[in-house]
Amino acid sequence: MSGASGGVGTVAIALLAARGYRVTASTGRPENGDALRALGAADVIDRATIAEPGKPMQRAVWAGAVDSVGGATLANVLAATQYGGSVTACGLAQDTSLPTTVLPFILRGVSLLGIDSVAAPLDLRQRAWARLATDLDPALLRAATRTVGLAEAIEVGAEVVAGRVHGRTVVDVTR
Repeated sequence: MSGASGGVGTVAIALLAARGYRVTASTGRPENGDALRALGAADVIDRATIAEPGKPMQRAVWAGAVDSVGGATLANVLAATQYGGSVTACGLAQDTSLPTTVLPFILRGVSLLGIDSVAAPLDLRQRAWARLATDLDPALLRAATRTVGLAEAIEVGAEVVAGRVHGRTVVDVTR
């Protein structure tokens, strides 16, 4: 899980760990390690180990991955995914580019799946929300969520962009 300290990452860790997957969380904030383990991460690695451009094919270590970062990180995750593995891409925190080759796709049959919730059909979104309602531990979600008022949104937005926020941030427009 790249971008593990963010909103997507924290939810993905909790969901995957609850389903019995061994989750490795990649983060640039080692101080979040205990919180990521509490969500279910078995291992926490420094994002620097996968954030720089790497070889187009690497030792196969990941069965699959959830990437919310993009760029060189996504390229490295693809290059290190095992035969037949799937990688989802749902963010671009590092970069919108994908500096890779077709080698992981051809030699290992790796699948890259784009995740979109904006244009997804309503029935698909409803099924996803229903699964979240049954599969996501509400206590874990509460622990990884910070609620702020509308007046704080601009200030908190700057913290998000600077990479200083852990977990999800909800803006309550009524306070």
